[in-house]
Amino acid sequence: MKRPYGYVIPPHVHNPTPYEVSYTSEVLLIKSGRVRVDFYTSDQHYLESSVLERGDVILLAFCGHGFEMLEESEIIEVKQGPYIGEKNKTRFNGISKSQIRIRETT
Repeated sequence: MKRPYGYVIPPHVHNPTPYEVSYTSEVLLIKSGRVRVDFYTSDQHYLESSVLERGDVILLAFCGHGFEMLEESEIIEVKQGPYIGEKNKTRFNGISKSQIRIRETT
């Protein structure tokens, strides 16, 4: 959020609300380093890759993804719960290095 000086968010609590989570979404903040993220369709077909650097934030929802650390990296990961460990993901073989297509950013 970006708010001007003097903006007030009134005190509040969040009411209990039952949620049904069908898919896990996650937000990653790259605290340091460089990370390549590979994007896949939900049926495991490779799309493209992107390089994330210190300060970048990414929301991963409704897609397959994998990562390679291009430097020693620190990542902050935020997911909605409940966390059920390995039961909520299907691992699969990724692409080879020769297949990587880095998306150019402007």
